[in-house]
Amino acid sequence: MIFWEIIAGIIGGIIGGMGMGGGTLTIPILTIFLSYAQLSAQGINLIAFLPMSIIALIIHIKNHLVAFKQTWLLALVGCIFSLGGALLANHISNAVLKKLFAVFLIGLAIWQIVEMIKAKKKKSEEEKSEKSGDTKENNTHK
Repeated sequence: MIFWEIIAGIIGGIIGGMGMGGGTLTIPILTIFLSYAQLSAQGINLIAFLPMSIIALIIHIKNHLVAFKQTWLLALVGCIFSLGGALLANHISNAVLKKLFAVFLIGLAIWQIVEMIKAKKKKSEEEKSEKSGDTKENNTHK
């Protein structure tokens, strides 16, 4: 079991360090493969997230990737609503919490697929416009 906990930490750390939310993988690993209760898995993920996020933040600050002026409002609102979310999670059964997290992951997957399709479509349209622009340039130079 310790082996799988280490694997969950490695995966969560790598994904979290990239800023993509390691908990989206850590929590399912803890609940599905290690049989943790949903609320416990979420709590473990949050505690593990603190040092990982501090390290990732330091690296991102050094690389000038943090826009401080735009961040304070997001952080403030996030802190306020995280308190409400934590209180709410303590009053929801493990089964309901598990289902809500599954719905969240499915929604996230759908959103990512839609964004990927949009990006592909935009890239295709840009390539078409570049080709038509090249054709027009070639015709005007003849």
